[in-house]
Amino acid sequence: MFPIDIWLAYTIASVLIVLAPGPDIVLSIARGLSQGRLAATVSGMGAGTGILIHSLAATFGLALLIQTSAAAFLALKLAGAAYLVWLGAKALFSRNLVSFAPTARRPLHAIYLAGLMSNVLNPKIGLFVLAFIPQFVSADRGPVNTQMLTYGAWLAIIAAIGLSLIGGFASVLSRWLLSRPRAVAGINIGAGITFVMTGLSAAAMTHG
Repeated sequence: MFPIDIWLAYTIASVLIVLAPGPDIVLSIARGLSQGRLAATVSGMGAGTGILIHSLAATFGLALLIQTSAAAFLALKLAGAAYLVWLGAKALFSRNLVSFAPTARRPLHAIYLAGLMSNVLNPKIGLFVLAFIPQFVSADRGPVNTQMLTYGAWLAIIAAIGLSLIGGFASVLSRWLLSRPRAVAGINIGAGITFVMTGLSAAAMTHG
């Protein structure tokens, strides 16, 4: 059902996708810089859970409904765009997405939820999963639903591990950044711009 050559090709493509700049990486790096490796890992797990939810939705037809229904697509698109723009505005104005002040530390459940929601509410992820995973699926190799769910779960695992490692490596920089407030401010501005641009891009997506 899962030929090794196709599995390896899918794995390599998935790694490259996870490494592409986007909100998930920004969140993991921010949490790694602010609160260390555990927080980065929790953020990565939230993002991975979001991918798994999109994979389930794609498998059972919700993503197809979103793709074919203008109302459903618009609702998810605007919700996701609003959330991403809100995250970006918060980072730009409060400058505390990355912060070393004790009061800026967030509980782990909130970090997980932020990673989850930034992914679940991004319509690009759902449509991407719907377009990406089927490229490696064939009805000749067994039940399509089983293949979709397996590939989706593997992508979620790769995302969780990859984002956790990236955020963990970022945590090494925290001591260096602690004495450089301008660098921290620059990171917050860059993160804020990334979220706002991603949100506006999601809002500008057209249906169909």
